[in-house]
Amino acid sequence: MNSFFERLDHGITVIDTGFVRPRFDASYLLVENGRAAFVDTGTNSAVPRLLAALRAHGLTPRDVDYVIPTHVHLDHAGGVGLLMQQLPQARLVIHPRGARHMIDPAALMDGVRAVYGAEVAARDYGELVPVPADRVVTTEEGMVIELGGRALRFADTPGHARHHHCIWDEASAGWFTGDTFGLVYPELHTPAGPYVVPATAPVQFDQVALHASVERLLAVQPRRMYLTHYGEVRDLQRLAAQFLRQVDAMVEVARGLARKGSQGHGAGHRHEQLKRAFEDIYFSELRRMGCALDDDVLQGVLGTDIELNAQGLGVWIDKAA
Repeated sequence: MNSFFERLDHGITVIDTGFVRPRFDASYLLVENGRAAFVDTGTNSAVPRLLAALRAHGLTPRDVDYVIPTHVHLDHAGGVGLLMQQLPQARLVIHPRGARHMIDPAALMDGVRAVYGAEVAARDYGELVPVPADRVVTTEEGMVIELGGRALRFADTPGHARHHHCIWDEASAGWFTGDTFGLVYPELHTPAGPYVVPATAPVQFDQVALHASVERLLAVQPRRMYLTHYGEVRDLQRLAAQFLRQVDAMVEVARGLARKGSQGHGAGHRHEQLKRAFEDIYFSELRRMGCALDDDVLQGVLGTDIELNAQGLGVWIDKAA
């Protein structure tokens, strides 16, 4: 493994974008017959790493045909515009609900500032670079593009976000899943195998749609999934069951709080209740798998996800009401 990228099978390389911590956020480089594509980009700060990985394959920026974010959350698409400036032949291939945010990212940046605060948004994401509209291709269900003769097929996969698609790569019998199949952090690998945590960040979580999307991914009997957080995973039936079981437990907690109401404590109290409940769900699942890491270490790895997932279910409660 290179210091920040690892070549997998089937012409696929996983690139650590350097966002947050090592092996947290990935971009994938696909190479076929001298042509290349990136799936997800990380943030602006990842662009030098992506270009370096491209050079390490003996390729130039003119050899890249496509940049394909799975969705427009900035850990997946924040670097799209800056990267596209360096790739003169590349087209942006994106879900139709996300295209406008890449062409004019002002509203997207406003949303990021609202969730994270202006200081954190500036520190972690910088300013998004717009992509010219004439370089943008929007996808539709079942659409296929060719990369050096290699077919990549798109599936509309809401649940985490309505602007999310996944990419089926027949050559590897694998899906590039973005956040639709959850998050698998290498440091949480257990004696029973990898552990998957749901991703229900604001503002478009949909339990029913997420179940349907995961079932669609499994229906083609994939051999592997390529997760943005993080890397290639197998043991897919077990991971899917664990993922959806936790999602359903989270929804049940949220519904219970909605039935009880705020009890005079307000949304802030509800948010803390969600965080405590989600921590218990995740930590209990890890303990059942034989994870021996102490609670402080688990909180260090999962704390941000607990916070964002609680925000997402809070939005979901309010929409349901």
